[in-house]
Amino acid sequence: MASTERFGYEWDKYASMDERYEAQFRNWTYPLAEDDFKGKKILDAGCGMGRNSFWPLSWGARVAVAFDFDRRSVARAKETLATFPNARVEYKSIYELSWKDEFDIAFSIGVIHHLKEPELALRNLVTALRSGGTLLVWVYSYEGNEWIVSYVNPIRKHITSKLPLPLVHFLSYFCSVPLFILVKLMRGPSKYLKQLSTFRFRHIHSIVFDQLIPEIANYWSKTEVEALGKGIGLSGFDVYAPPNKLGWILCGKK
Repeated sequence: MASTERFGYEWDKYASMDERYEAQFRNWTYPLAEDDFKGKKILDAGCGMGRNSFWPLSWGARVAVAFDFDRRSVARAKETLATFPNARVEYKSIYELSWKDEFDIAFSIGVIHHLKEPELALRNLVTALRSGGTLLVWVYSYEGNEWIVSYVNPIRKHITSKLPLPLVHFLSYFCSVPLFILVKLMRGPSKYLKQLSTFRFRHIHSIVFDQLIPEIANYWSKTEVEALGKGIGLSGFDVYAPPNKLGWILCGKK
């Protein structure tokens, strides 16, 4: 089963919105701010259930086009964005995009690190941007996630990515319950764990489940993300640590 199908199962199950997602989105899209999206035409690549398009539209984006390569995700995203007449959700592969010189901002949150051909995906997103448009991508970082790479990734790669999804969903409770108790008691010490402590159990369980299901999950160093940004058609870019210090953000101009 392809990762898109496995994530489609997840987004079909976890499709509810939560006001806490706004702070999460702001973290993932640093250094962009609310005003950067106003009046802009945006592209959300690998939209899942549509929550990442919801906030730019709420802030005044002119048009949002979101796409995913799973029909359950697309259906859920359409439900999430139904109140916005200027939103469009499409079933589309990131490897087969037809847009050219069209968008002011193209972003992809938590998607590129799951792809077999990340450079091709990024080049396609850059092609979709108008001249001077902004590409922003959030990916997993190796830094700060060494324990996941050492202990969780082998389990995901060899076991849970191959198991039936209902079974993985059940097994993930054995991690999410103690994690929920830990973050509620400790409320830290890292900025990421402090952020997690504000979430309901359902969201924390979805995060644990999300970590265990994909076929591919790359945790890139800053140097590797910088290398990824070269040769994809950007005139310049930087790699940032988000405010919660987990992950890397590649942000640049066409």
